[in-house]
Amino acid sequence: MTVVTTDTNVIRQLSCGEVEELTALGMLDEGGSFADAPDLLATPSRPSIAKRAMHASGVLNEAYDYATPASFTRGIRFDLGDKTMLMISGTASVDEAGHSRHLGDFRAQLWRTYRNITNLLAGEGANWHDIVRTTCYLRDIERDYRDFNEVRTRFFQWLALDPLPASTAIQARICREDLLVEIEAIAVIARPGRA
Repeated sequence: MTVVTTDTNVIRQLSCGEVEELTALGMLDEGGSFADAPDLLATPSRPSIAKRAMHASGVLNEAYDYATPASFTRGIRFDLGDKTMLMISGTASVDEAGHSRHLGDFRAQLWRTYRNITNLLAGEGANWHDIVRTTCYLRDIERDYRDFNEVRTRFFQWLALDPLPASTAIQARICREDLLVEIEAIAVIARPGRA
């Protein structure tokens, strides 16, 4: 292990592999201290696509407000020509205080997840008819897929979605042990006045 000083003056121990990779990235200087970002990794000189974070503070907290902050935003909005893309991060049954909701109740967690995504979409003037793809993570796909498909089908029928979004369901560990389902979504909307 190698000891380095971070930019916040906190001492951390890094493995030899971490030191090798951080040095190759240019994050560590030859003395083992964190360096400023080199020009090629800093803000590009070419124009970049303007991005804006998505929020739904009435129902869902920000990930960086967790007790242990998470380094992602709830979603990103950006424009491409006459379209706007909404990329929604993995969203689960978490409330406005950052607490997991409906512990042990898969169906209720899925409904809360849909409510959270619905509110993220609404904050950008979008809805489920704008969703083109979802990726659904289930902690135990064998146990919960039937309930997952029943709830999803009922929700999508209630919304009269046609066509249905492209979708993939995957068994995966989710960020918290008490969460049973998490969904990512991609939406595309026409920009106002540009459709």
